[in-house]
Amino acid sequence: MAYSWQTDPNPNESHEKQYEHQEFLFVNQPHSSSQVSLGFDQIVDEISGKIPHYESEIDEDTFFVPIAPKWDSKGHSLNEAHQISLNEFTSKSRELSWHQVRKAPAIGFSPSVLPKPQNMNKECPWGSPRGKHHGADDSRFSILAPSFTSLDKINLQKELENENRNYPIGFESSIPPTNSSFSTDFMPKEENKRSGHVNIVEPSLMLLKGSLQPGMGESTWQKNIESIGCSIQLVEVPQGSNTSLASFCNNVKKIRERYHAADINFNSGKIWSTTTAFPYQLFSKTKFNIHIFIDNSTQPLHFMPCANYLVKDLIAEILHFCTNDQLLPKDHILNVCGSEEFLQNDHSLGSHKMFQKDKSVIQLHLQKSREAPGKLSRKHEEDHSQFYLNQLLEFMHIWKVSRQCLLTVIKKYDFHLKYLLKTQENVDNIIEEVKKICSVLGCVETKQITDAVNELSLILQRKAENFYQSSETSAKGLIEKVTTELSTSIYQLINVYCNSFYADFQPVNVPRCISYLNPGLPSHLSFTVYAAHNIPETWVHRINFPLEIKSLPRESMLTVKLFGIACATNNANLLAWTCLPLFPKEKSILGSMLFSMTLQSEPPVEMIAPGVWDVSQPSPVTLQIDFPATGWEYVKPDSEENGSNLEEPPKECLKHIARLSQKQTPLLLSEEKKRYLWFYRFYCNNENCSLPLVLGSAPGWDERTVSEMHTILRRWTFSQPLEALGLLTSSFTDQEIRKVAVQQLDTLLNDELLEYLPQLVQAVKFEWNLESPLVQLLLHRSLQSIQVAHRLYWLLKDAENEAYFKSWYQKLLAALQFCAGKALSDEFSKEQKLIKILGDIGEKVKSANDHQRQEVLKKEIGRLEEFFQDVNTCHLPLNPALCIKGIDHDACSYFTSNALPLKITFINANPMGKNISLIFKAGDDLRQDMLVLQIIQVMDNIWLQEGLDMQMIIYRCLSTGKDQGLVQMVPDAVTLAKIHRHSGLIGPLKENTIKKWFSQHNHLKTDYEKALRNFFYSCAGWCVVTFILGVCDRHNDNIMLTKSGHMFHIDFGKFLGHAQTFGGIKRDRAPFIFTSEMEYFITEGGKNPQHFQDFVELCCRAYNIIRKHSQLLLNLLEMMLYAGLPELSGIQDLKYVYNNLRPQDTDLEATSHFTKKIKESLECFPVKLNNLIHTLAQMSAISPAKSTSQTFPQEPCLLSTTRLIQTATILGFSKKSSNLYLIQVTHSNNETSLIEKSFDQFSKLHSQLQKQFASLTLPEFPHWWHLPFTNSDHKRFGDLNHYMEQILNGSCEVTNSDCVLSFFLSEAVQQTVEESSLVYLGEKFPDKKPKVQLVISYEDVKLTILVKHMKNIHLPDGSAPSAHVEFYLLPYPSEVRRRKTKSVPKCTDPTYNEIVVYDEVTELQGHVLMLIVKSKTVFVGAINIQLCSVPLDEEKWYPLGNSII
Repeated sequence: MAYSWQTDPNPNESHEKQYEHQEFLFVNQPHSSSQVSLGFDQIVDEISGKIPHYESEIDEDTFFVPIAPKWDSKGHSLNEAHQISLNEFTSKSRELSWHQVRKAPAIGFSPSVLPKPQNMNKECPWGSPRGKHHGADDSRFSILAPSFTSLDKINLQKELENENRNYPIGFESSIPPTNSSFSTDFMPKEENKRSGHVNIVEPSLMLLKGSLQPGMGESTWQKNIESIGCSIQLVEVPQGSNTSLASFCNNVKKIRERYHAADINFNSGKIWSTTTAFPYQLFSKTKFNIHIFIDNSTQPLHFMPCANYLVKDLIAEILHFCTNDQLLPKDHILNVCGSEEFLQNDHSLGSHKMFQKDKSVIQLHLQKSREAPGKLSRKHEEDHSQFYLNQLLEFMHIWKVSRQCLLTVIKKYDFHLKYLLKTQENVDNIIEEVKKICSVLGCVETKQITDAVNELSLILQRKAENFYQSSETSAKGLIEKVTTELSTSIYQLINVYCNSFYADFQPVNVPRCISYLNPGLPSHLSFTVYAAHNIPETWVHRINFPLEIKSLPRESMLTVKLFGIACATNNANLLAWTCLPLFPKEKSILGSMLFSMTLQSEPPVEMIAPGVWDVSQPSPVTLQIDFPATGWEYVKPDSEENGSNLEEPPKECLKHIARLSQKQTPLLLSEEKKRYLWFYRFYCNNENCSLPLVLGSAPGWDERTVSEMHTILRRWTFSQPLEALGLLTSSFTDQEIRKVAVQQLDTLLNDELLEYLPQLVQAVKFEWNLESPLVQLLLHRSLQSIQVAHRLYWLLKDAENEAYFKSWYQKLLAALQFCAGKALSDEFSKEQKLIKILGDIGEKVKSANDHQRQEVLKKEIGRLEEFFQDVNTCHLPLNPALCIKGIDHDACSYFTSNALPLKITFINANPMGKNISLIFKAGDDLRQDMLVLQIIQVMDNIWLQEGLDMQMIIYRCLSTGKDQGLVQMVPDAVTLAKIHRHSGLIGPLKENTIKKWFSQHNHLKTDYEKALRNFFYSCAGWCVVTFILGVCDRHNDNIMLTKSGHMFHIDFGKFLGHAQTFGGIKRDRAPFIFTSEMEYFITEGGKNPQHFQDFVELCCRAYNIIRKHSQLLLNLLEMMLYAGLPELSGIQDLKYVYNNLRPQDTDLEATSHFTKKIKESLECFPVKLNNLIHTLAQMSAISPAKSTSQTFPQEPCLLSTTRLIQTATILGFSKKSSNLYLIQVTHSNNETSLIEKSFDQFSKLHSQLQKQFASLTLPEFPHWWHLPFTNSDHKRFGDLNHYMEQILNGSCEVTNSDCVLSFFLSEAVQQTVEESSLVYLGEKFPDKKPKVQLVISYEDVKLTILVKHMKNIHLPDGSAPSAHVEFYLLPYPSEVRRRKTKSVPKCTDPTYNEIVVYDEVTELQGHVLMLIVKSKTVFVGAINIQLCSVPLDEEKWYPLGNSII
């Protein structure tokens, strides 16, 4: 909850004219010749050699008063108003004029700091009047404006101790003193009625240390000054002067100390492979093909362990095999070849993610784990190191004031002060030094300093006029007393500054002061706005909210806005704002505090939290607020066990609660539904509702409601830890609720928590302080896992670019680097430097001309080579397990898209690893891509745990800064657009394009079937995820295929249904991309139509599995609402995903819904038209000198040098025919196959190669006239073998051409590769009888039939029918109980997934369901089903008869 106040844009009329003789110097006026600058340049020059870091900063930000907003001709001051019953106070003076400019030199204070003596009155800004409290006409304030008495008629010594001094120095006389009394009219009527009257009593004294408090009687204060003389002493505090900062540093240090460097469990320095819960359904009988490399062996060992085999058991078996039984398995670990990733010994093989996704041969390296800790481990000397934030953030300018700077100024002040005390001369020097001190301290000038300077000037002025002729000693004593007061005021300013802002020093022996409790309204929220420093005028206004402090939530925020009145329009314009927690550390703020104000635009109302703007970092405008010492401290409300004796609600009520729980997030509940849910809150539990919904339905944050929320919180039993993510959204600021949420998340393993780090980093925004349980959880886990620390580092680096919360993320990042240790922190620095170089290269390539870009790139790549010469190796920001040591200069290029991304190929530091290619992209915001890929990864994990491997390729993506980042390149992948282009001008419109491409690249039957299976599953998976997330801008340039059959999508700049439009028409017309050419490949050109039914079944199954986890997906998206993503910004975006997930539907309803979407996508011709337009556009734009693809992961632009065929040798003649040669072909993977070819086929091959490669020199073909008259067969064998050798060892372009590959790899005589255990898409031995598949369910007198599929149905003439299904529920009249489905045109195996419902069916006994299949009016088949004997809620195939019974 946040309360805010702002200045009143319509000020009231001014009070009496009080400033007839006062002149103002406005800083936005041109400087006169006699005006003097702040004069700090000389000091900067003196100390610049010692601390050059601060020179430019202070020059720019500190030592010159910023230009203030213009004031109108009437001299409007900054007027205040607020949003909830605030006082309105105004200040105008018609006598003020823009032309009233004083010619005297400025001294660095507000222009009116030194008024003429006759205008002087006295009041201490830190003090409060004692004795009687005067009333006022205004019911809200008592105005104390005592008349002025001439100095020659009073005793000066007595005047110095006057308790009610009032100086209108730059203040208007209408402004009340700090602690004026209040009329009882201000009290709410009910309060007055209850208490009868308000008694104003003399409060007891309260001794406060460390800061100067408001409400302090001045004479009492003077009597309690500790003698400090002239010398002001400072002490260095490396942990920071601010108590909250020092507390944070101390807390981080304690967290680090819990993880000793000697603890190998948490400081191994190794990167462990991520694991999940073992997917039993996926790996029930699976075995892995593993090659083990050992240091003393040249040949790998081959093992085939089961998926549930523990890693340590595999190590024991390896050691036993190597006859090293004396070696202990616990002293060894398995490393993934080519990376620095290690398997976790106590986990099973199948629980490692890499085994869940990679079904090929896995290569591992056995190593000794005890030889030495990993290179990224923390060292012993770091265990007790101190965490000083300024050491890690010195380049982020968190320390705006240098101790050395201030000491230099104080030294000069001390020198001139001693000279003044000795000679009673040169007061101007003192004033100049005081001015410089105030300038160094953020240009903050307290009224005490102003008063002391005025008194000192007045005394010396009177002394010069021989005012003290009769008492010289009296004048000297007065000077000593006033200078002591001035030094004390400076001391107090330094102390307030250090307590308010971050600094690395504190004053020594701060004078103690006495403060009264506020006698006004101690139970109400009240404070004094003393000044907004660095603007033309200063004012004091008392702010009173008619709100009892005890009624405010602990998480209340105060927002202050500073407005300026435009002269021409008289409109109020927002100049600056700040916000602060009212009750930090569960106590109200006490005393005077300085708050920096930001000049950014409007504050983000929906994100008002303590970290949104760092009030403790000095800024050009500083607000001084004096808080009364109310003594308020937060007391935890007592819980109320109201729900213990409640009666059981009716069943309809519980059903309604369950229906409301389908909304998943309180943001989607209407106010009426929230009230209903809160009314029945004590009947909610984890079986019928979720905790975020119940607590999010609370009507407010008052004390009683919060108490009830805490009661529900304590009683709740979480069904799973991830349910608590919903309690970390912006809807819940209560610290107790967030603490419980973190306790639940703390039960997750490190690898599980790793998946949700982006959301947890965003949740930090709504924490109350940086010592919160969530921050502690993140730091603890980063100490336990390098994977977590590495991911968290880059998330925080990216978050530093956000407009708000930047300071919090900087501090958290510094804490992370401290916890990580020097070795890992140095790796972070190297990775950051690498990204900086890539960014510079990208900018130079972009700025170069088209024909110069390749040359510029080659030249700039040299910078990367220099980088690796300096650092030797560097971990990859995309994946910390990959270490790189150099750059493959020749493999680097750029892509021709608008952003001109770079393709960079690094050399793997691991000798067993391949080179690593990735894309660096600048100019695009990759955070949205990261989020979409993260959600897709979560969905894939859910499927794997359910035993469903959708063959998803999810590439890595990392945003490394504002509009820049890295993208993983998927090897052997091409865009669908490139496949279409190779198929000719109308390639996108052809049905067989995809099937033909896979046939060309998978000549062996097993390879083709594997590719078909991979495409079948991956296509279904991407249909589901792109539909749920509403991924738009889909065309053939951002859909990719691998030769192994995997399909995947790239480029997620548009999602959640935010489709691009062209001429007001949406370009994305289909729910998702599933075209007829994809169906053609799945059904193998229509030969297996039942494969389409299997595809629909797979899609619907995957969709229903994800729907069960709707709450998790919606929570993950809701937590990112305030991340600044362009496509995810409001409730309507969550509503879009909710509507696509349809959590309120049954599985049957959802199946029917998604089937409609599949058919809708399949019949959407504009998708093909869009692909055609893209293909034509790309064909015209492609330049042969550049890469032909414009997408992320894709084929390398350089032609592959891998030969797919190694050798081909004629073994003899085939047994079938003496005209066919039997040829043995050896593939690139050393597998062999046998083919049969005739001499004529060889001749045709040569003719095709001559046509296709007319510009190349081909080997000579052995025609028939080359044969000798004897031993012709032997000669022909040799000639053909020589010809094939020349072809296969010649140009790669010829060897890997479609002609050569199709010749040698097609029509194998026998399968040489053992056929893998493929999941056959259809039935193994298909039944040719006509059947219909139904799911029948019955609940609450409601009979539901889901018509799924039919197969093998034909018309009497054998042709394909356009069939529909008719139902009749007997014995009811046929016309009343008749239902029918839509017809599917011309199909023998149609898919329906339509729901038929019969209401008011009281029982199934005695009812018969008659099903008739017709094609228009022609009978196709029928069946009668006895409902009493039907298995309910199960899929079943029913045979169709050839007549109606």
